[in-house]
Order: sequence, then C-alpha cells, then structure tokens
Amino acid sequence: MANRLAPPARLNVRAVLFDLDGTLADTAGDLAGALNRVRADRSLPPMPLDVLRPHASHGARGMLGAAFGVGHESPEFVNLRDAFLDYYAAALCEKTQLFEDAEKVLTEIERRGLRWGIVTNKATRFTLPILEWLALSTRTVAVICGDTTANAKPHPEPLLAAAVALKVDPSDCVYVGDAERDIVAGRAAGMKTLIASYGYLGVDDTPEDWAADGVIHSLPELLDWLPETVTSNAARRATPDMLLR
Repeated sequence: MANRLAPPARLNVRAVLFDLDGTLADTAGDLAGALNRVRADRSLPPMPLDVLRPHASHGARGMLGAAFGVGHESPEFVNLRDAFLDYYAAALCEKTQLFEDAEKVLTEIERRGLRWGIVTNKATRFTLPILEWLALSTRTVAVICGDTTANAKPHPEPLLAAAVALKVDPSDCVYVGDAERDIVAGRAAGMKTLIASYGYLGVDDTPEDWAADGVIHSLPELLDWLPETVTSNAARRATPDMLLR
C-alpha cells in the first residue's frame, strides 16, 4: 500500500468520511451475539468473538458464511439472514462502542475546521439507532447508509452523495475504512483513502494490494494525515451532478 512504511503526509483535504463498522465503531460484539443466537436456535455451540470479528465488516453474508458455511445462493440463506438481522435489531447496542479516542479525534477534526461524515453499507434501520446511542447523530449532516443510494460500496455513489451532503468536492475528501470495498469506492469517487488496520481485517486480506494512500493503526494516527487547520469558507461546494460521474 502507498506510504505503508513512510511517515504520514498531510493530505490536502477539507473533509473526512468514515466507514462505521470496524473503523469508527466497534460493533463486532453485538453482531457476534446475534449470530450466536441463531446458532443456539439450531442447537449449535457459540463461536468465539475473535473468530467472528474479522467477518464483521462484511455484513450478513460474511457473518453467515463464517458461522454456517453458506452463501447467498444457498436455500438456507434467506431464513438464516432474516433470523440474524432480527436478533441484531433487538440488541444493537449492548456491546457496541466507539473505538478508543474516537471522541477526541472527532473533536479535533471539528476544531481544525474539517467537515466529517459516515458512509456505511449497514442499513438505515440499524445505523441510525447506533449513531444515536453513540451520541453522533446530531454531529454530522452526512450519514449515508447501505440503502440511502441505489448502489452500495464498492460503488462510489454513496461516497459522492456524502460529498454533496457535506458541500465539498470529492477530491477534497479522505475516506477511512477497513475493507477493500471501502478503498475501491473511495478511489472510484476520486477521494484520498486510508486503511484502518485496527479494524476487522482478516488473515486473507491483502491491504498492501489495495492502493490506498496510507494506513492508520489507531484513530489518533488519522490526525497526522489531516491538515492542521481549514478555514470555514474554504470548502468548494459539491453539486448533485457529481453523482453522475
């Protein structure tokens, strides 16, 4: 990956966009809890969190694949998925929390005059209650969920929609995520990209091949990549036709 071993370089950006699961919030505990409830219904033993954690960024498909060895083409998939999501909806915030120092990092981003938002493939019905629980729902106008736009990541459309919501040009944004689709989407949108290595990377992931601009090993490291100050009137406004690029 670019700059993997080099010191961070200040990116010329005016806004920061975050993936949610595995980047801004640690949601793996509640996802694993819901999955193990499905396993219990089928008289199967619970799976350890450390086994399920690397799959948490890959949604229901990734979690069910890890726990039951099924894909979306399996006749069992829909019933397993619906049971998993029902359990998850009933217990979204029992263990979910922001990653360490996230509050300090967001406060510093705001102090520097940068705008920030969230782009996740998680559906709105799960995302908004979690953001309210984490006290983030009123801090940004840019929350793009997996069902907000016609296409989800790795398509760039959700990121372009976030740039419009923040009134900045996509080229003035950096997207931070822990999955390959995050980097693919960010690059396709014309944004800078950073890999959150502290997230839910699996043993088979090869982030060095993702062509990101860099990597952060903790949220506070992000600050070393961001400009030290951005004037409030400096952001260039993004227009809806950017969604058509």
